[in-house]
Amino acid sequence: MKEALLAGLQRLEIDLPQERTETILRFGAAVLEKNQVMNLTAITDPAQAAELHLLDSLTLLRVLPLAGKSLLDVGTGAGFPGVPLKIAEPTLRLTLLDSLQKRMRWLETEALPPLGVEARFLAGRAEDFARAHREKFDVVASRAVARLDLLCELCLPFVHRGGYFLAMKGALAKEELHEAAGAIRLLGGSYERSEEFEIGGAVHSVIVIHKTGRTPEQYPRSWARMKQKPLR
Repeated sequence: MKEALLAGLQRLEIDLPQERTETILRFGAAVLEKNQVMNLTAITDPAQAAELHLLDSLTLLRVLPLAGKSLLDVGTGAGFPGVPLKIAEPTLRLTLLDSLQKRMRWLETEALPPLGVEARFLAGRAEDFARAHREKFDVVASRAVARLDLLCELCLPFVHRGGYFLAMKGALAKEELHEAAGAIRLLGGSYERSEEFEIGGAVHSVIVIHKTGRTPEQYPRSWARMKQKPLR
């Protein structure tokens, strides 16, 4: 894991102090250890975990300056991308959101305290937290949660005007972006650019959406309604 992480950081031109790199590695090891008794990831090889979880998360450091920003990680799962980003940029004010409470309890009570990583934890569905946390964050990030049109409805309501939504996508990024163009506009966003990175031998994309207007109050709708009638 260490060899793959260090090689990847060099390739991505991300320079981190040794102690932060070591902490990121400790977190990666903790995920793989806990994965033996809790379903956190399908990736069990340490080198692959370094590429597909740790380095994939850290690509966001190349996309936006995150120092001092508030970031909400929607559908964080085992803590990606939020936890590696917080370790790499300690001034980041991190909130983790996931619908599976046992994962959130593990992060809050077992995984992060020994590493000295501070975060806020929200256990539940994004659409249920949207009203209380509406337009409160500088940046919202999410990966591998849903297609982009649905993801925009889940995430853009949390972003304040002038902030950013970073959607981490794979091979279908361009297709999903075309599909989501209407939803982005309706929800107060504006597509800015896409950044591509080679991770684990494949191209990973970060779609950058700038929040330029307000999200209408009726969004997000219930998850069932979103899936039944995606915004176009």
